Amino acid sequence: MDFEKHQSLHTIIMLRDVIRKWWQMELFFADRHGVVHEWQRGDIAPPPNPFCRISLFSKEGLRRCSQSVRVLHEKFRGNKKMRRSLFHDCHLNFSIVGAPLYVDNEYAGCLFVEGFARQLLNARDVEVLRSRLLQFAPPFSDLDRADERVPVLDGAELAKLSDLLEFAAQEIATHESEMARRDELPPPPSQEALERYRFEKIIGRSGPMMEIFRLMEKVANSDSTVLINGESGTGKELVARAIHHNGPRKDQPFVVQNCSAFNDNLLESALFGHTRGSFTGALRDKKGLFEVADGGTFFLDEVGDMSPALQVKLLRVLQEGTFLPVGGTHHKEVNVRVVAATHKDLGEMVKRGEFREDLFYRINVIRLQLPPLRERRDDLPVLIDHFLRKHHREGQRTRGLASEALAILGAYAWPGNIRELENEIERLLVLGGELEMLPAELLSSRIRDAVIPGGGPFIPPRAHGRLHEAVEALEREMIHQGLVRTRNNKSRLARELGISRSNLILKIARYGLDRGLPEDEEAEAEA
Repeated sequence: MDFEKHQSLHTIIMLRDVIRKWWQMELFFADRHGVVHEWQRGDIAPPPNPFCRISLFSKEGLRRCSQSVRVLHEKFRGNKKMRRSLFHDCHLNFSIVGAPLYVDNEYAGCLFVEGFARQLLNARDVEVLRSRLLQFAPPFSDLDRADERVPVLDGAELAKLSDLLEFAAQEIATHESEMARRDELPPPPSQEALERYRFEKIIGRSGPMMEIFRLMEKVANSDSTVLINGESGTGKELVARAIHHNGPRKDQPFVVQNCSAFNDNLLESALFGHTRGSFTGALRDKKGLFEVADGGTFFLDEVGDMSPALQVKLLRVLQEGTFLPVGGTHHKEVNVRVVAATHKDLGEMVKRGEFREDLFYRINVIRLQLPPLRERRDDLPVLIDHFLRKHHREGQRTRGLASEALAILGAYAWPGNIRELENEIERLLVLGGELEMLPAELLSSRIRDAVIPGGGPFIPPRAHGRLHEAVEALEREMIHQGLVRTRNNKSRLARELGISRSNLILKIARYGLDRGLPEDEEAEAEA
């Protein structure tokens, strides 16, 4: 790892200043071999501790100081699970405290501060230190009242310093990971991927999903910008990939960037690239993702989280097909189809002045509104069956879910949508072990508590046969009881069930529930 570039990181600069101001000490790096490169090249900041200063500026003393750091380094390297700070006493019996640095779970070195005492020195301590220094350094004359210049850290101060070192190590690791992610180029799509994202491979047979499929078929063959709206977990990226892999750009790159994943500066560099020296850590020219996606499709997820400054640059790319890298002086041209997605209401954000109106109209050329799972309950049986097969382990005997478990899943509102459903099915398969039918007792407590308040027994409607039959039976019973409870107030019941009123009326007719019920309270109110 190149520690030089981290010297100029904002976090490290601030940490150095804090350590100097509070404790009059220096922050150092040792690499994964335990080498302190600043010391090796003679770039040593004179420490306030006079004993350490004499040692570091002596050839033999520097060797002993370096060996003391290596002892701490070996403690970190010998225990890969150690992620907290450790202490060690150096050859002069002063203390060293260091924090290990891990990048992608690999030990990359440590940050440390050395040359402090844990209690005030007395005359005897000073004489012992003088005798140790005389073993490798010539007589010296600047040790008058030296004990007053030695930093002393008690337990509370030492804990603060340890926390700061651990925080700095984590900041460097995060920076390295983000830089590595930006350097990754998307591989070309495999045949398996192309097959996976065909429209018919997206699970759904309900009315709302059929409408989505019809729109996707029209959208895929065009080059227009698409805005996908939907709650978290509804499959926005899956739809975006399907549009790309079924369109004329399918053999070109499909690039993804979540606009809420990075801070503003990192996101700008990720999208548009940068030139060498344009900011701290920019050691070379770097392509932006728009340039990587040239000729293909760029999926901008959570575009509603983009800052106003970046919205301006995005608008320029959409309108003119050009952009300026960070620190650059020449515009670059690209031919990219943009598919944007958000869970936010961009129209309301425009009214509040939080999103540019011109950009909104530019990305809102074709809009796909993905329905939440609670509005497409007809898809529950096929989704459950799909995830049971997807996460089935080799040799596992599980064939399905018990009827009570199916009924509870059918009654749950699924705020996390399809992602939550998949996680729940995977969890059931893991907990179910070798059971052939997964019982309701294994369901997550949050699901059971939401469907059965108070934890009482759940009495499902009588259901038998195939999975979809069990879910339909539950749906029919819930609508029937709701109509009775609300005195046939369809608007109120639709709100309770989380579906549209028109969808509820269709289901009432489908199940033959519009006979023998009280008059609709909505109609009575109008009369």
